[in-house]
Amino acid sequence: MSETALIIGAGSGLSAALARLFARETMRVALAARRTEKLAPLLAETGARAWRCDATKRKEVEALFAAVEAELGAPDLVVYNPSARARGAITELDPEEVQHSLMVTCFGGFLVAQAAARRMLKRGSGTILFTGASASVKGYARSAPFAMGKFGLRGLAQSLARELQPQNIHIGHFVIDGGIGRAGDDEMLDPDAIAASYLHVHRQHRSAWSWEMELRPWIESF
Repeated sequence: MSETALIIGAGSGLSAALARLFARETMRVALAARRTEKLAPLLAETGARAWRCDATKRKEVEALFAAVEAELGAPDLVVYNPSARARGAITELDPEEVQHSLMVTCFGGFLVAQAAARRMLKRGSGTILFTGASASVKGYARSAPFAMGKFGLRGLAQSLARELQPQNIHIGHFVIDGGIGRAGDDEMLDPDAIAASYLHVHRQHRSAWSWEMELRPWIESF
């Protein structure tokens, strides 16, 4: 039976690689972004559907899930990919920019996970995957807001794994430890290789589920 996959924060790079891979796996692919016009080439390539959604807005997230469920079926797999950065010294950061960063990077993940979990619990199965970063496990100087958001997203994922995995809802968090680039560049993570790891976690047998995976280039120090 074909699955429905929903990717939040769709664009180029990783989310596009995920959309292509899921489409090849004969999934019904739904993409959500604040600006859907940029997705036209990807939609033509994959046959995916797109919806406009600001993941920091509860009503927009609820409307997104309702629309996807009505047209493609309740998502079997949901990927939360958005993040926002506010850089600078702690004494110079604009609190409004920091708040925006936290809303996109972390709070939107909560809203999406809540909407997904309600549907998956009703069905009795599903997978929710979160895209983290190096900042999920180590805070860098002049990057406190990004660390706050990614630490929070990781905490959400860990908490949900303990709550939902015993109810057959698979939770996965990915620490993307390095920059995402093109295939053949040893210093960057290949987005297609990352996407393959996401699919692997989604396909794991529930007798051997993992809740977190770190991914980095083989020459990256850690």
